[in-house]
Amino acid sequence: MLEIKNLTKIYPDGTLALDDVSFTVEDGEFLVVIGLSGSGKSTLLRCINRLIDPTKGQIIMDGQDITAAEPSELRRIRRKIGMIFQHFNLVDRSSVMTNVLSGKLGYINPWASLLHKYPPGAKKEAMAALEKVGITDQATKRADELSGGQRQRVGIARALMQNPSMMLADEPVASLDPVLAHTILGYLEQLNSESHISVICSLHYLDLVQRYATKVIGLRDGQVVYRGDREDIRKMTDGQFKEIYGEEAVRVNAGEFDQGEK
Repeated sequence: MLEIKNLTKIYPDGTLALDDVSFTVEDGEFLVVIGLSGSGKSTLLRCINRLIDPTKGQIIMDGQDITAAEPSELRRIRRKIGMIFQHFNLVDRSSVMTNVLSGKLGYINPWASLLHKYPPGAKKEAMAALEKVGITDQATKRADELSGGQRQRVGIARALMQNPSMMLADEPVASLDPVLAHTILGYLEQLNSESHISVICSLHYLDLVQRYATKVIGLRDGQVVYRGDREDIRKMTDGQFKEIYGEEAVRVNAGEFDQGEK
């Protein structure tokens, strides 16, 4: 279980990105975080694995306080938290295999990683991860030769190398077309259901939320303004919609919105 307790993040310039956020994620849940750009979604995900240090509050994973972890302990914790990025965060001039193997960095000596010395069986494990996302035939290509959908699959395979119990996905389909978006989220759903990996994913489009989420929270100006599940999203009132996306936001159809002049 993941527990977020009174989490607050204030950036050095005074921006209040998260304001007393609290919620829990049960093991095996697929939690989707919704809200406008700037609502605090990315900050929240990055605080969970401490890519960003929160200003105050607690993040407790399986009884362990991540916010209080020392560097050596934090390194061990991060092994169990995979991260998928909107813009992939691959090393473009390196091969797909090398990018996937980098998911093992938390398990090896940093000096060994510079020499590309990975544990025995790591390459076999990397091929198995690539097989799960359907791109074993791309293993020897440079990352910058791949399409956006393929690059995101590499990102998932890299995260799988950590053997995570939780996967964080920060707008993983924002730059992909609808067909590819469902493909990528389908892989995450499969990992969630078959491998019991908890998923916390930020998304924009409500049709995707309805399809994949088991639980939903909505952020606005760094505060939780909505809690529900996929059925609640289907029944969302205009008032609830505007509470998340603003008074000027208008629903275009079941899965999109227009921010108007905002």
